[in-house]
Amino acid sequence: QVQLVESGGGLVQPGGSLTLACVASGIMFSRYAMAWYRQAPGQQRELVSVITRAGTINYGDSVKGRFTISRDNASKKVYLQMNSLKPEDTAVYYCNADAGSPYQYWGQGTQVTVSS
Repeated sequence: QVQLVESGGGLVQPGGSLTLACVASGIMFSRYAMAWYRQAPGQQRELVSVITRAGTINYGDSVKGRFTISRDNASKKVYLQMNSLKPEDTAVYYCNADAGSPYQYWGQGTQVTVSS
C-alpha cells in the first residue's frame, strides 16, 4: 500500500519560516519525481516545486528565491523549506510522487497558515 504522509504545517507569522516533510512508503522512492503542490480555498491546486529522480529542481514563480525543495532517498523523504512566508502562501500543501501514469500518488495534505 502506497502512503505519502506530510508533516510540518502550522500557523506562522508573515516573514517566518516552516519546513514541511513528506515520508513515502510502498514505493521505490528513488524512481519517482517528488513534488509539492498547494491549494488555497476557492483556487486550483498549483505546483510549488518539483525535484526529479536525477535531482533537477523547478519552482513556481511565486516561491522562487524563498522556498527550497530537497530529497533524501535513503529515508524516502522530501522536504520543503519555506522562508519569508507571506499571507498568500496560506494553503493546504500536498506531497506528490510521480513515476508516470498510472504511478502517481498524493498525500493527505498539511495546512499552512501565514497570519499575524
